[in-house]
Amino acid sequence: MVTDRQVKLLMKLLQDEKTLRLAAAKSGMDEKTARKYRRLGKSPGELKKERNWRTRKDPFLEVWYEVSAMLDLNPGLEAKTLFEDLQKRYPGRFSDGQLRTFQRRVKTWRATEGPSKEVFFDQVYEPGVLCQSDFTSMNKLHITIGGQTFDHLIYHFILPYSNWETGKICFSESFESLSEGLQNALWELGGVPASHRTDRLTTAVHKTAHPEEFTRRYKGLLKHYGLKGEKIQAASPNENGDIEQSHYRFKKAVDQSLMLRGSRDFADCSEYASFLAQIFDQLNSGRRERFKEEVKVLRRLPERRLEACKRLDARVTRGSTIRVNHNVYSVDSRLIGETVNVRLYVEHLEVWYARRLVETIPRQRGEGKHYIQYRHILDWLVRKPGALENYRYRDDLFPTSRFRMAYDAFKRRHSQQKASREYLRILYLAARENEKCVDDALRMLIDGNGVITADAVEEMALSGNEPEPATDVNIADVDLSEYDALLGEKEVAAC
Repeated sequence: MVTDRQVKLLMKLLQDEKTLRLAAAKSGMDEKTARKYRRLGKSPGELKKERNWRTRKDPFLEVWYEVSAMLDLNPGLEAKTLFEDLQKRYPGRFSDGQLRTFQRRVKTWRATEGPSKEVFFDQVYEPGVLCQSDFTSMNKLHITIGGQTFDHLIYHFILPYSNWETGKICFSESFESLSEGLQNALWELGGVPASHRTDRLTTAVHKTAHPEEFTRRYKGLLKHYGLKGEKIQAASPNENGDIEQSHYRFKKAVDQSLMLRGSRDFADCSEYASFLAQIFDQLNSGRRERFKEEVKVLRRLPERRLEACKRLDARVTRGSTIRVNHNVYSVDSRLIGETVNVRLYVEHLEVWYARRLVETIPRQRGEGKHYIQYRHILDWLVRKPGALENYRYRDDLFPTSRFRMAYDAFKRRHSQQKASREYLRILYLAARENEKCVDDALRMLIDGNGVITADAVEEMALSGNEPEPATDVNIADVDLSEYDALLGEKEVAAC
């Protein structure tokens, strides 16, 4: 069979050779065949007719009208689902081996008769005009801090023109996270683009029926930096496609770096943040030229940052607690009945009274949580020891697991009232002196199988003696004479 390559060679040889016979021989074909292709001036591929007939009978011809009717009614039906339905309605007629043929038939229907598909339009960006941001979950990468699962998000910021990106660790899609993340990105960038696009975050964008487009706090943030706010349409993440694709590339880069590192565990959050910063630097290193173009046209930053916190007033209850964003926090009992001002930040909250900062408390993630500091309520709990057993937040009164073990030991040996008094003496000692010293004293008593009493703990904690390190392991010396004795017995047995 003559190929296109042979005919191409023939046409070239006909220009140099004296006879057709020589050109045909050198191109590897018969003279008669060469004459035909010279006359036609076309290759075999060009002469080949497209086959438009079937070589075998269509097994789905008689039932296709039913299938097409179902697809017209519901185009989302999968080919396998339709095929299994045919097998149920026509037992024994269609074998599993015909599934692939049926899938090709359905695919052809979708491409020729099915509904039109969504078209994505490539965008052209100008330098310094647009920035995009969004939150992305990092939980599937299985990061741990000190061996404990670290569930978190990344506030991710990019410039679509240069693909320059940065981000910040956060724990919820709150306005505080958005505000701090966006401001960190702008100050790291050193300038302000013309507009900022985000998805329909409830903390920034009102629902469709609301007369206002953006929330009051988000409008204030945009106004402070002179940014024009943009939002995507509902259920249209493709409109924020650049940041969505950047999520994928960034998390893939993090995953690969973790593999090279050989561990997904970090000593603390700051070590993990430094690790992420190095990845951002590495990703941005190849984007410097286009990034320089953006920097030239960015607008100047304002003179100062906007405070990235939510301010609210809270009244201190009789339980010496305040309720902030559906979570409960304790404050000093002296503030009971007073109204305090709370400044809610991303990772902590500040309690202010009479224009003075009186407390800084770690922010609880989610809702329905509580954070009770025993020092706030201990003075009155010592006076009312009976309240300990059924106290709603009792678990927060055990600073470490050893404090809980001590309380359980007291309950086994004493009545409930006496057990509570004994434990509260230990807790009061921890608050008055040093919590770590008390914890070390409890550890030594537990490890030494000693009887735990408030007097024994106080004596050890205040003795001033250096406690034995918890990591010290004493291993007795091996007596090699025992092995010599065994060898001697073996020799005697052999004799």
